Amino acid sequence: MDAAQDDVFVDDITFPATDGYSLAGTLFLPRGAKRHAVLISSATAVPRKIYRGFASYLAHRGCAVLTYDYRGIAGSRLPAMVGYNQPKSLVGFNASMSDWAALDVTAAVRWMRERYTTLPFAYVGHSFGGQALGLIENNSEVTRALFVASQAATWRLMTPPEKYRVFAFMNFVGVPLAHMLGYAPGWVGIGEDLPKGVFLQWAEWVSSPRYLFDSKLPALENFAKFSGELRALCFSDDPWATRPAVELLAEGFTAIKPEVLTVKPSDVGAKAIGHFGFFRPEHRDTLWRGAAEWIQGE
Repeated sequence: MDAAQDDVFVDDITFPATDGYSLAGTLFLPRGAKRHAVLISSATAVPRKIYRGFASYLAHRGCAVLTYDYRGIAGSRLPAMVGYNQPKSLVGFNASMSDWAALDVTAAVRWMRERYTTLPFAYVGHSFGGQALGLIENNSEVTRALFVASQAATWRLMTPPEKYRVFAFMNFVGVPLAHMLGYAPGWVGIGEDLPKGVFLQWAEWVSSPRYLFDSKLPALENFAKFSGELRALCFSDDPWATRPAVELLAEGFTAIKPEVLTVKPSDVGAKAIGHFGFFRPEHRDTLWRGAAEWIQGE
């Protein structure tokens, strides 16, 4: 375990998914008393390192925080048998977005709940990370959920002209490439490389009017199991997670009345926030503080 900035310890760990697959994670711990447990679930094709600053901030405030990579992403990608510190090709790697939820997110929730049984347990979901909460069978373990730019990401609810670019890219570039190469390469602009099954399911959902709600996944019934508090943040300059898209996802949690908040960059003295900007350290004293206070019930 290595000492991090201020009074936070950082420990890189592994833990098993529900099928035994080894997932890479990072645990952020306060040196003092732990008062809350927090799990941060990533956006699609985004490595856990993006959330390091926010996780450290929460740990500084007394939270035990876990970030992790879904299978096939960053630290949870199998190593190559040849070459130094090179990841194994994703060709033939079997995974889907629904697998990420059922096998990886479910396991991360279980791992945190079993490790910190007496602490209030909060969940932070960025983009897909929020969607996944509705799909997992054990979401009732979570008492508070904060969604950051999490939405029902149908292209129809994105802002123009971005909506047309996304539709064309997913269907006329991404899908053919995934079939041709056997995976979706990050160099096309999606972030990390994605397993073929992940990208194809993502493209199917994006092309559907109600995103994943138009699928026939049995796991959709788990949305109704969540009974905790839910706050969903959307940002006025985010072309992907528009307020209608965020509201459509939130409406899936039928047992509760989620709170949806729209934040303008000018509200926090910023020029832009977009889909990823919440996690930039410049928002430590604004967005991060407000999020932490809500997560901790202050």
